[in-house]
Amino acid sequence: MDISKKKPAFPINNSLRKYLKKFKREYDLPISYDDMTRWTDSRAVFDKKGKNTLWESVIYERFQQQEILNALREIYALLKTDGDLEIISHLQVESIDYCLFGNSNPFRIKIVNKINDNHDYFYIKKADASRIYGLELEHILSPNRMEYIVDGETLVEAHIAGIPGDIFMDSYMDTPNFHPIGLAKEFVKFNERCFVMLLGDMRSYNYVVDVTPDFDKEQYRVRAIDFDQTTYEGRKNHYLPQFYKENNKVIDFCIKLLTPETVEQYKYEERVLMTRRYKLGAARLNRLLDSMLEQKLSSPDKVSSLAKELDNYHGTKRFQRFSSMGRILKSHLSLMLGKPKPKKVQGNIRFKQQKTQQKIYEN
Repeated sequence: MDISKKKPAFPINNSLRKYLKKFKREYDLPISYDDMTRWTDSRAVFDKKGKNTLWESVIYERFQQQEILNALREIYALLKTDGDLEIISHLQVESIDYCLFGNSNPFRIKIVNKINDNHDYFYIKKADASRIYGLELEHILSPNRMEYIVDGETLVEAHIAGIPGDIFMDSYMDTPNFHPIGLAKEFVKFNERCFVMLLGDMRSYNYVVDVTPDFDKEQYRVRAIDFDQTTYEGRKNHYLPQFYKENNKVIDFCIKLLTPETVEQYKYEERVLMTRRYKLGAARLNRLLDSMLEQKLSSPDKVSSLAKELDNYHGTKRFQRFSSMGRILKSHLSLMLGKPKPKKVQGNIRFKQQKTQQKIYEN
């Protein structure tokens, strides 16, 4: 699928800034993203198999080093204990890594418990309105809670635990405890959530699979970890993970294991759950969506293209009147979460008998 290689960062507008302050997402941080970029030396980070991860471990001047480490501990305290350093006095920063690829070029901070060697991560990135909207939509409408804070042009995010999608497909799907139907069901639900929220670029390395052992089988939850492409691309299919070739292995899985009737059932289940969350967080969500109406989040040609495709998908002419991604998302959410219960799918045709993946998932 042809997708934008490098998305520009969009600045936070006044309306979104007010939203962040109201809902306690904005704090005064002791260090900024720009401060973090002033390292003096670095070395490549390799994984357990000796492969270059495209992360660089960075080193700062000695007179800066301790100041930066203290600031990073304070930031972690803001994320986890609302700034109470006494509770986490036994934690220390073990490493600071810089990512060489992607749109946000994040710093990854590893925090270690000196008592038991347990560790955690958090990330410092350039603030981007697209990403913040994606994080908030995920927080309100998905089953996942998102921990992040903003200060000016700096964004801090807590680590999202899970097995990266590409690694899960390459190594985990062949393990004895793997539960095929469980993953197929969850991926259909994840696919639906992304489309409802217009979250794009969900290739296998932009989400993780959270594995939870249960008393009789494993449970899975697919979680997005990259929100840069929220309401940015101009094609409907960019917001459906099923259309990315990197996800073909799990898509083939769904084709073999699920009937069209079952797929429609799972999609409907997910929309019902999202509708409940929508109602519970209506005031907050509407305030967020209102701020999007004033925010530039894409180019005019992408807005026009997506409007045309969604008009065709929903069988309306309303989207062609919209000139912003905010208005498109607000209307799309309303239509998707108001969709009626699906009609019974005739027959018992397996997915593998369908001619194309599009026919499998399209409503």
